[in-house]
Amino acid sequence: MSDLDSSILSAFLEAGKSPVSGDRLAKELGVSRVTVWTRLERLRTQGFVFEASTRKGYTLTSVPEVLHEALVRAQLRRLKVTAEVEIMAETDSTNSEAERRLASGRDAPFFILAQKQTAGRGRLGRKWHSDYPGNLYLSLALRPFIPTDRLKPFTLWMGLALCAHLDEVHGVRLGLKWPNDLQAADGRKLAGMLTEARLDADAVRDLVFGLGLNVTAKSKDFPVELREVASSLVMAGKGAIEINLVAAQIIAALERAWDDFFQDRWLENFKSYWKRYDNLTGKAVTIQLRGKPVAGVVQGIDDDGALILKDTNGERILISSGEVTLPKV
Repeated sequence: MSDLDSSILSAFLEAGKSPVSGDRLAKELGVSRVTVWTRLERLRTQGFVFEASTRKGYTLTSVPEVLHEALVRAQLRRLKVTAEVEIMAETDSTNSEAERRLASGRDAPFFILAQKQTAGRGRLGRKWHSDYPGNLYLSLALRPFIPTDRLKPFTLWMGLALCAHLDEVHGVRLGLKWPNDLQAADGRKLAGMLTEARLDADAVRDLVFGLGLNVTAKSKDFPVELREVASSLVMAGKGAIEINLVAAQIIAALERAWDDFFQDRWLENFKSYWKRYDNLTGKAVTIQLRGKPVAGVVQGIDDDGALILKDTNGERILISSGEVTLPKV
């Protein structure tokens, strides 16, 4: 999608409900009036609605309900974010696509988003249902060259930063189920995170952070087997949500979270965020540890993000990775 479409949409976003003059827009962008009209007509075929006002211009009254690259770029421009972003109609997995781009030598950081994934995945090789175009399937690709030990709390930090962002911007209070799930107040899952890395001997060379976030999906949009356990921002919050604005805001939030992590500023908020958004401390859980179930009560996390479990024998165990299950009510 061209920068011209993004510039045109930026002008309409800035104008809000006020009409935008085609003549003025043409002059500001350095193109002909015919070019502006042609672009508006093409955008109409992609789901945008422009209402014409005699002698006043056009007003943008409706936008597509699926990801649109020019619109995301326009929203990023309003947020003063200069991220490299590519939106695909379909891919196997945004993480896999990001990994391929890194392997081919593409400069990082950059974001890959998709309207649909055919082989979306979560932790432990699980499938992530991702064929609803009103949700967000996104990967952030990085070349951090940081010591491998520094990576331990990365996913947990990114999840907590996302909880804080969604709480502040959308008024949706989520909880983080260690280590990589975001849940609504009723325990249903809204998002999953997957971090994958390529390591050199003593440093993280390539790093991909993947996020699947259910945004506008309603219960009927999920497969039958997921309707009792899956949720979305629309289901957990209030009012309508525009997917392209959400995408731009999430991109901005992830950039900030990564920058805070890379610059070691994340520690300033890590423990307070955990205290606010943690979904496990004090609860009895079972954790699959090296193929064996270990039961106990969660006592919190250590400075590296490892889960602290007090097992049934009263022993304190640090768990760096594992699958947590809660007893069924």
